[in-house]
Amino acid sequence: MMEMSHSLTLNEQALSELKPAQRPIFIFEWLHFLDKILEAAQKSDIKECQKQLVTQLVGQMNEAPGPPTRKLLARCLATVFSIGDTFLLFDTINKCNDILKNKDDSPSYLPTRLAAVTCIGAMYEKLGRMMGRSYEETTQILIKTLKNAESQLRIEIMLTLKKVTAGMGSAASNVHKDIYKVAKIGLTDRALPVRSVSANCLLELVSYAPFLYTSEAETLAQVCYRAFDNANYEVRCSVAKLLGTLLATTQTPPKEILKGTSKGGPIKLPSLEEALNVLLTGFLRGSSSFLKGTGEIIKGSSSVSREVRVGITQAYVLFIEELGSLWLERNLSLLLNHLTELVSSPKATSSHVEAVYSRKCVSFILRATIGKMLGEKSQTSACKELTHLVIKQMNTVDASGESKDSGEGSQHVLICLLQELGCLTLTLSTTSASLVLDTHLNLLDAVVAVLLHPNTATRLAAAWCLRCICLSLPSQLHPLLTRCCDRLESLKSSPEAISGYSFVIAALIGCVRDTPLGIPHRTGKEIFNIGEELLRSASQNSRLSIHRTTAGWLIIGSLMTLGVGVVRGLLPRMLLLWKNSFPRSSKEIESEKARGDAFTWQITLEGRAGALASIHSFLLFCPELAGDDTIRRLLSPIEAAVHMLSSIAPIVKQYGQNLKASAAMVRLRLYEVLSLLPQQSFESHFTSVLKLLVSEFTLAESAASTTTSLLRTVCHSDDSVILGSWLHETDQKYIEEQLQPNSASGSGALEHDVCYLYRPFNETENAPGPLPLGVAVIDASVTLFGKMFPLVANKHRLKMLNLFGEMIRAGKNHRQEAVQTNIFTAVLCALKRLSEHKGSLNQEDVKKAAADLVLGGLTHPNPMLRCASGEAIGRMAQVVGDPKFVAEMAQNSFDKLRSARDVVSRTGHSLALGCLHRYVGGMGSGQHLSTSISILLALAKDTSSPTVQVWSLHALSLIADSGGPMFRSYIEPSLSLLLELLLTVPPHAVEVHQCIGKCLQALITTVGPELQGSASTVVMARSSLLCGCGLVQEHYDPTVQAEAVTCLQQMHMFAPRHVNLSSLVPSLVLKSRHLLLRRAAVSCLRQLSQREAWEVCEHALSYTNNLDESPTGFVRIENGLPGILFNLLDTEMDKILEQHIHHAITSMLLALATSQLSLWLTICREVLTSATDTGNENENEGGAEGENDDDMAQIHAGGEPDPHPAIPPRWRTRVFAATCVAKIITECGNNRAHFDLALAREMQSTKMKGDFLVLHLSEIVRMGFMAATSDSDQLRLKGFLILNFIIEKFAKSPDPEFSALRPAFAPETASHVTAKACEVCSAWIGSGVARNLNDLRRVHQLLVTSLTKLCKGNTKGIYNESAVTLEKLAILKAWSEIYIVSLEGPSQSNTVENGSESLVDTNDDESLLVLVMPELISLSRYWLAALKDHALLSLPPEFSSQLPHDGGAFYTNETAEVVRICFEWLCSPTHCDDPNRSVMCLKALETLLQSQVPSSIIGANVDLAIEIATVMHRQVLSSEYIDVHQSTISVVSLLVKNAQTALEEEKKRKKKENPSFEDSSDSSDVDMLGEGGETGDINISQSLVCLSTLVRYLPKLAPQVVASAPSLLSRPRFHTKPLVVEKLLTSTLNLLTTLPDLCSPAGAVAIFPSILFLVTGVLREVGKKGRHSKESRVFPLDLTLQETLKTLCVLAKHPYSRDLRSSENWCSLLQSALATIIDLSDNENETDEVVVLEGVAELILNSPENVGRPHNLQYPIMNLFKMAMQNTDIEVCIKAVSTLEKVFNHSDAAVSTPYIHSLAPRILEQLSDTNLTIEKEKDLQYFVECTKAIELLVPRTLDQHKSEIIGVLVGIFVGALQDTGKLKENGSIKEKLHNYALSRLQKLGPEYPQEFRIVLTSKPELRVRLEMALKFQQEKQRKAEHATNIPTAPHNPTIKLKTDFSNFANNNALKFCTINKLFTCYNICILPLLVLEIFVQYNSQRCNEYLISYH
Repeated sequence: MMEMSHSLTLNEQALSELKPAQRPIFIFEWLHFLDKILEAAQKSDIKECQKQLVTQLVGQMNEAPGPPTRKLLARCLATVFSIGDTFLLFDTINKCNDILKNKDDSPSYLPTRLAAVTCIGAMYEKLGRMMGRSYEETTQILIKTLKNAESQLRIEIMLTLKKVTAGMGSAASNVHKDIYKVAKIGLTDRALPVRSVSANCLLELVSYAPFLYTSEAETLAQVCYRAFDNANYEVRCSVAKLLGTLLATTQTPPKEILKGTSKGGPIKLPSLEEALNVLLTGFLRGSSSFLKGTGEIIKGSSSVSREVRVGITQAYVLFIEELGSLWLERNLSLLLNHLTELVSSPKATSSHVEAVYSRKCVSFILRATIGKMLGEKSQTSACKELTHLVIKQMNTVDASGESKDSGEGSQHVLICLLQELGCLTLTLSTTSASLVLDTHLNLLDAVVAVLLHPNTATRLAAAWCLRCICLSLPSQLHPLLTRCCDRLESLKSSPEAISGYSFVIAALIGCVRDTPLGIPHRTGKEIFNIGEELLRSASQNSRLSIHRTTAGWLIIGSLMTLGVGVVRGLLPRMLLLWKNSFPRSSKEIESEKARGDAFTWQITLEGRAGALASIHSFLLFCPELAGDDTIRRLLSPIEAAVHMLSSIAPIVKQYGQNLKASAAMVRLRLYEVLSLLPQQSFESHFTSVLKLLVSEFTLAESAASTTTSLLRTVCHSDDSVILGSWLHETDQKYIEEQLQPNSASGSGALEHDVCYLYRPFNETENAPGPLPLGVAVIDASVTLFGKMFPLVANKHRLKMLNLFGEMIRAGKNHRQEAVQTNIFTAVLCALKRLSEHKGSLNQEDVKKAAADLVLGGLTHPNPMLRCASGEAIGRMAQVVGDPKFVAEMAQNSFDKLRSARDVVSRTGHSLALGCLHRYVGGMGSGQHLSTSISILLALAKDTSSPTVQVWSLHALSLIADSGGPMFRSYIEPSLSLLLELLLTVPPHAVEVHQCIGKCLQALITTVGPELQGSASTVVMARSSLLCGCGLVQEHYDPTVQAEAVTCLQQMHMFAPRHVNLSSLVPSLVLKSRHLLLRRAAVSCLRQLSQREAWEVCEHALSYTNNLDESPTGFVRIENGLPGILFNLLDTEMDKILEQHIHHAITSMLLALATSQLSLWLTICREVLTSATDTGNENENEGGAEGENDDDMAQIHAGGEPDPHPAIPPRWRTRVFAATCVAKIITECGNNRAHFDLALAREMQSTKMKGDFLVLHLSEIVRMGFMAATSDSDQLRLKGFLILNFIIEKFAKSPDPEFSALRPAFAPETASHVTAKACEVCSAWIGSGVARNLNDLRRVHQLLVTSLTKLCKGNTKGIYNESAVTLEKLAILKAWSEIYIVSLEGPSQSNTVENGSESLVDTNDDESLLVLVMPELISLSRYWLAALKDHALLSLPPEFSSQLPHDGGAFYTNETAEVVRICFEWLCSPTHCDDPNRSVMCLKALETLLQSQVPSSIIGANVDLAIEIATVMHRQVLSSEYIDVHQSTISVVSLLVKNAQTALEEEKKRKKKENPSFEDSSDSSDVDMLGEGGETGDINISQSLVCLSTLVRYLPKLAPQVVASAPSLLSRPRFHTKPLVVEKLLTSTLNLLTTLPDLCSPAGAVAIFPSILFLVTGVLREVGKKGRHSKESRVFPLDLTLQETLKTLCVLAKHPYSRDLRSSENWCSLLQSALATIIDLSDNENETDEVVVLEGVAELILNSPENVGRPHNLQYPIMNLFKMAMQNTDIEVCIKAVSTLEKVFNHSDAAVSTPYIHSLAPRILEQLSDTNLTIEKEKDLQYFVECTKAIELLVPRTLDQHKSEIIGVLVGIFVGALQDTGKLKENGSIKEKLHNYALSRLQKLGPEYPQEFRIVLTSKPELRVRLEMALKFQQEKQRKAEHATNIPTAPHNPTIKLKTDFSNFANNNALKFCTINKLFTCYNICILPLLVLEIFVQYNSQRCNEYLISYH
């Protein structure tokens, strides 16, 4: 019925026939269709029906349309007038005005008024000045209506006023002030959506009303401040956008404003300082009176709400964004000075928490502008500016830490500056090298100087900044560490120096694990000594005690991050330190309490907190060392800490607040340590620990109402709608956290916990932000409680749960809420842990106590507690696992929901139902499903309370998600409700629309793949779901649009054909300011590009090309969607979004790169080459000459620079682009034309298609060079990778300039970069690219410079020994590869494939050898030293004491473990996925086995050979690479060859020792020297290698082996070319044939069954019909099949088959193999008949004659040939006959005779039919093969019978001759047949003249036909000779025929008689058989008669 809505005018009849509930959807569908049609319509299309259409549209306004319907209605009405006539326009406007003038204020009339207002707005927006002066009346009516309007109407009116302003522009200037007045009032409206739309209206007004940013700027700013109060996220964004744009317009007003108006001179605009002071005023004073100066601001003391500060912070960012990055570059100094003034104000830092919040706001401004808007060069300039400010601030600091000028605030300025400086250097990575190493700037010195600042937080910020610098430049890490250690030693009497330098040492040690090369091993021990010395000397000076103690433990804790290699040697000393830090008994604790004072206790507590922190670090970073014994020793200090804390309360009370923080820190560290220990290890102390924990989070000992920060995290992530946690997924989350309700939310700062200097932290944060101590200790207690609860006895559980209830009831107001929040979080943690560990709450009283506790939270006013309570009920149901409990909980909620009318109860119990279903599942809650859904559907209709709708819809989505198939029957009512809500719920109820979107997602998932179906119910559901997705997508809010995108993404996953990509893709490429929408859009693009990459890119490109101009926020890139996504990488700072972009681009590249090669290479080239900042740092007029095109592209047509230039690609984007280039090369690897220039050009010229990599070689080389010479180490590595690929793939192309490698060999270059460069150098030389000595010398010289790094004392020691070893071994490897190439010569590396021309001169390899020889002496020494070190380090641990005391060439004893790992990684395939290393080792072994001495040793040593074979077997099992397998087989083949050689030598020696052997032909005794001897017992290691290799690639060969070795179950993943696999299988089969040669006769017989089993199995697998194409069923067969047949041949001919000692068993096994092959023909027709015939033929032709003699083998073989000759596939017939030819031609008549007797008649039968139906080449080929087979019988026939067989042949050939008169018309096949038959006759005549004459004499008709053919041939030759003017002599036929044989072909009687005579020579009676067969063909009646007489 809905299809009838698709018409230009409304189908009123169809509408009237629908049910009332369906009519709104029908109207919406009609309007939706009409909206699409009108967009493409012309005036003539709607001319006839315009009046009716307008009437219908206006009439719909009175039908109370819902929000989406009225939006479409207004759009359609405006479009009709813009396309068609306007004669009804003003009439329509008047009707709308009349509706607004109506005094009816009833709710039922409200939708009509809303529709009228919406239509007015749409028409003004669309038609603009076509509306004439009607805007005056309309504006006044709207303003008048606004005064008493309801909130929805106020929203629509403000939207309409915005559209009137936009449509009329400056023409409506006379009403701008009126609009401004009402919009200004709307900014402070009580309804938050009204504030948002009012801000948008004013934002539009700014563009056309100059008074706003001139005279009214100050006033409007004040109103904006008030609008921020109590605002939500949407209002803050809108008002911030207004405020930022307003102030930005004061700096960049329209040109006409600058020129002045006609009434007076130029208008005075606020200066930049004044504009910035407007924002500063709001930040410091909020909405109080505005002061132009800042003096009174600084002196004031009133506080500002956090909403205002967050809003103004956003306004700062938007102000700068509006002005652009070019403005930011030019005014960076002024901006930084302004922000330092802001953060240094006492009003911004009135308390510690306020100071942290203010610093976060300033840091956010800096990150969002400098960090995001500027390119890398401009960021470098910003770093310099920041450094100058740091130096300036430090010059103003006195000893007290206060600024000399202003007196306070300096520390906060420095913290902000240092934090941004650290973030910038971290962003720039190694590209910041020039900045850090700039001696004029002295950046490092400036930051190090701050380490002596008197303020602790400032010193921490400096330490963190230095950490960031060292992460960016790892080469600075070790020098800076050394410098700080030295300074700490020299300034150990200064508390600031001890504190500051210990901070930076800890920070730098903590970042070592994140650097690629680390620090020297010895450094860890040296720094531990420093920390230990600080602890030992702490008691020597009371003034420094606390600082030294804290510093010592901080340094030791940071050392734990270096890992096991460093910590293992230090562990005994650390255990002693930990033991001595705590009292060893209860008596010592009591004595401490008696004698300590406040200062002593503070030092003691700080020391013990530090010791516990170091234990925590040890457990966190070195869990491998935390064995049972270590934990037992750690428990001693931990137990002492528990006892101390249990009794320290009186001490804390006695000495007051001084000890409170220290004691809390000890508790925090204790809880952290216990959380990492196995809970069972301290189970005996559970009681004491639980008392501490419960006291902690129930606030029993604290007066503050502190709450945990973990409640949101322990709740389910899907509850973000009701928790508001989606705010954490916004671009402003860094400052939005300040507004969350829990304690100290967003106030994290490094000074709260110095251990975060070295601990892991979230990379999405700018810096670590540990929460204040009060919150952190509660968080730790809650976490530990959750981990301990599952191990607590039920009685203690009950006691604690009852205590929780009492504590909640005892509290009041805020404290009660705080206690309840902490308790619920702890209980949730416990329940979550119980469910993870399959625990339970089975005891009834415990269950009841827990249920009573959590049920109370369902009616709490705080939504977070209600959510936590619902989550706890669901978790409890999961843990209890009792259906009865679930029923009780569900029934309780049912009863409450039926009776309760308050919002709180309804929302809480709704969520409880949803959580029950979520955690129990559809099956566990099926009996409650119907009731739950019906209640929730009813609650969702409650329009009086949007909150109830939100919670009920969210619960409904949870049930739909968990219900699965059981929810199917509820899809229709749920979907109907959702559509109804979408058509009626006001747009400003954003949360309701979000929940509707989530419900749609759940319904789509429930239906699943059935959405593709065509059943009527599925079609209706799909249509409704798509309609719902469209409605959600039309919503204005980005979070709702994100839900719509996710819905459509799911829909595309299940029903891709029904999602309209042409409308979806354009909506995805529009850039949004909301992070959630951007994430959803890119995630959807990622999925779409995986399946339909081409279509997605085409739709995106089409959309961008059709745009006249880029809309706001749209990124327009000429390179289409990939270009847009690459552009996003430079501006996005979200890690998740960055990953989605990478995946999307990669998916598109893999799908499109080969077909759109030029486009993708262009994109990558533009990214890699556009490395210069577009913003010109030189501000000279006109700019510098010679600027590149990229810079010039940023200049507008008017000559002014673009204020918003595109950001040049950052180094991360360029790294990804380089990765894409490498992927393109890899993706093209399967097509040879991409790497062969001649073939590529040929394909382009002949086939006129395709684009090939080789045609872009110079471009790819350029990109590789640009990357390899970059100032970014990561990009250089990618560049080397590209160059390596180029060398590997294009080795035969002209060589490029390799100067890109030179910087990689500089002394300061990082080790891993030099190692990669060495690899590229060796690959280049080894590939044969070099053409002359000069080319070689250039790269050779680079490697010569690297040799200096091999000297033991020539390294600076700034990196870890493993990195140095890696570099040295890479150098040695490169030289070894070059040496190998120089020895191999041109035949292996430097010749062209055709062998005609060498790429190098003939003596180039000698030249290369000449270059290597001077270094060979030292190189050989290093190579042997490396092998020796590897051998030593490979020894088992028990031999470690025998290692050299001074270490080896590449390691010391201290670093043996580290270097051992390095060696293993380099040399062992189990530690490296790179197959090249495994192949290299195997090649080395192969080379060794080819040498004379090693081969003789290994060949004679059976045990060693067996060991090597076993290792090879393990390689085949463990490796996934085919190259490794091929090398393994080569090694084993050489082992066998060497063993054979050794065996032959042994046999010769035996013969010499015993002359009788040498003289005798009998070698029985020497044969017994082979493996197996007389008994036949052998080792099967070699055959195991063959078995494993074959099974890896043919798993069905031996299923029982696969079952026992799962690693063989799947084929290796890393091979692509079938020819490579065939080569491997061929080598393996060849190896199998050599194994019997190693054995004695008995040993050979012992292994022969296994060999035959493998060979026949391979024949079965490779001979399957589906494996070969039809063309490959005849020879040439593939390599594997050929080798298999060859193997059968070799085994059948083996000498042992005819040796008396083994022949009987050997032949018996061959017969078994023959029977196995015969049986393959019955294998469900899987094996190709041709393969079976070939296998059978090989055995019967090459085996001893007795193998194929048994009748039970002969008869099946004959049947196989008969069936093959009757096969419908002519190719099988051809192959069968050609195989029979080999059998017929066998030299042994005993073998061939039976087959001739049986099968020759069959061939003659085929010939009788074939020559009459030869129409194709294959038919002719079959005829030829059959005649060849019959011709083979002639020499074997007795002389007296030869004339008969010659007669048969002559008759066949003459019958094949064609009528010479019609020969030209017969076509090529008949002509070929004729020529072939004539040639055979001409050959038979001379060979058998007597028999030939007899046949022709007896049959004249044959003679006549032959004569005619010969005459025709002579005539043809004569004409050919005449044509070439060559005289020819007449040629008479050799034999003159007298008889006509023309009717011979049909003379069946002759054929029959001749055959009968012919075969009597073989003494076999074939008369009955032939009579039967021939008569059946030609005379069925006589056949029947004959059968009767015969029987």
